[in-house]
Amino acid sequence: MSTELPPVAPEVLAEAVENLTARLRKKLDDATAGCAAAAVREADGSVTFRFGEDALVTLRPGPAGTVTEAGQATCTCLLAPRCLHRAAALGAAPLADTAPPEPEPAVTAGTERTTSAEPAESAGSAEAASAEAASAGAAEPADPAEPAPAQLGAAAALWHAAAEALAAGVTAGGAVVQAELLRAAHTARLAGLPRAEAAALRVVRGLRAARERRTAHRLGDLTGSFRELLHTAGVLASGAAGPALTGTSRRAYTAGGSLQVHGLCREPVLSATGYGGVVTHLLAPDGSRYSISDVRPGGLARARGAGRASVALGGATLDHAGLARGGLRIVGATVSAEGRLGAGRGVKATPLPGAPWTDGPAAPLFARPAAEAVAALLADPADAADTETTLIGCDVVVVGPAGDHLLVREARPHAPMLRLLPAHPHPELPHTENLRRIASYPGLRLRVLGRPDLDRAATLRPVAVGPVPGEPYTLRLPEEWLGRADLGYERLQGEHFPPPDTAVPAPEPGAVPASEAPDPLADSPLWRVRRLLETGVAGGRRAVAEAARGTAPLAAYGPLRRAGLTGAADLATALAAEADRRPRDAFGRLADPSPDGYAWAWLAVATHLAGAERSLVAASWTATPSGATSAAP
Repeated sequence: MSTELPPVAPEVLAEAVENLTARLRKKLDDATAGCAAAAVREADGSVTFRFGEDALVTLRPGPAGTVTEAGQATCTCLLAPRCLHRAAALGAAPLADTAPPEPEPAVTAGTERTTSAEPAESAGSAEAASAEAASAGAAEPADPAEPAPAQLGAAAALWHAAAEALAAGVTAGGAVVQAELLRAAHTARLAGLPRAEAAALRVVRGLRAARERRTAHRLGDLTGSFRELLHTAGVLASGAAGPALTGTSRRAYTAGGSLQVHGLCREPVLSATGYGGVVTHLLAPDGSRYSISDVRPGGLARARGAGRASVALGGATLDHAGLARGGLRIVGATVSAEGRLGAGRGVKATPLPGAPWTDGPAAPLFARPAAEAVAALLADPADAADTETTLIGCDVVVVGPAGDHLLVREARPHAPMLRLLPAHPHPELPHTENLRRIASYPGLRLRVLGRPDLDRAATLRPVAVGPVPGEPYTLRLPEEWLGRADLGYERLQGEHFPPPDTAVPAPEPGAVPASEAPDPLADSPLWRVRRLLETGVAGGRRAVAEAARGTAPLAAYGPLRRAGLTGAADLATALAAEADRRPRDAFGRLADPSPDGYAWAWLAVATHLAGAERSLVAASWTATPSGATSAAP
């Protein structure tokens, strides 16, 4: 059984690789490959790696369990610390988050630090995904309208490192390429560009996952990470970035006065970097949305247990389970731009009785068609970029399972088929099991509160469900649950469903079978463009050039033009041509070795594809399948 390695700060690894000679860098990937299996945990908490008889590498993490300084990684060989052994051991360890946890908030001049250092990567939680800027570092951001020279230089360096990594692809994106990205990311952090740093770390983690062939790796996710990194670095380097793209290392809180909020639901937070916790979503009488989160190191165990942890806000006596079905009256509230409630010293909170979804501030969420709510999200670029924190509600009728989806139809005239996916797929969390049980009750009427997945056609990731008022064939939840079940914490049992002798509604005439549910995104010829981009991420620039040589442009992109997608076809053709453009001088040397032209061409295709796919996703929420009828009673 392999030893769990301590996380290593990105800048420590980058420095170790930078100190290697060119000859040793060529051997780094092979040296790193077997390190994790050979690691040994010592009694004092350190981890050792044996390289032959004369080289022993020791990692001594600090109090937080992370290697944050170069002196915490030592080697006994003569070349240390500029040795291959030390760099290989550091490269085998996971990357640490870029800021240590902050156990207590500190409020000064309207700015409050987060109550915990939340992860830069999320495996399915809104709070983890939105915490990148808060946990990225301590540097104060400069005025985004007038970027400092250090910021422009850091962004340009990050762009160049990202372009080099893209040109190399997964196959050649080993430890040296990753170290260059980490070095540029650290420079961006010091310059006050936490969002750019977070994007670079996601790419490095994705490259690692792909090279190690982890089961959770998806090439599409890494492609999206490259697109975000190149876009962020490119715009920042141009000097035209706004505050949203620059990011902030502190979450700004402003005085919110007196507030009254009611709980909607709670959901577990679990990141890929070892953080876990809970976020409870709240709603004010005027429809304003708020949240309270508790995310700290601890992984799955903490994510599961935090659902009943006490709410650290103004002396409130509620836990998160009680707050999700209760409410708070807050005096002296502090609120971030994302609606997160701060726990400053002047905040006072007293509990309020809970309100069911059927009345109170939550009722309007389910009165609005899902298509209208999604259209409003897409109409506002800021909201569309932050869908992780947006929940919508709708009443649906269960159709049945189809692969990894649960198919439902919104219970209103001319509504499309919707796909429900687990909000978090971890097998130890009950999301998947709950959806699987719901799928075994075709015709069940269900009230769903979930997060729209704008990367998939008509897809909702539910975080809570409840019965539909006035419907006989619906959920039957305990009275103390106040008409809803949090799918990440409560497990639906047989007694929560209609009894077997309850009459199941007859199938609707002309309804489309679950196996034939349309998917405009999958049916579109845009998959050819997506495959070209992913080919570049997997195999690098050379793979794109070789793929273009082997296929006639008319055969490859003719379906795109016939479908009216001429812009996508033109951009894909230009990308293939740029990938194959390798001009050489009279001596056979590359006349233009810079990867910038290729990176810009790839980014143009990726940006166009994202926009086109977003348009198809928007249309999927309003399209009614041919021959289908309303699911409304």
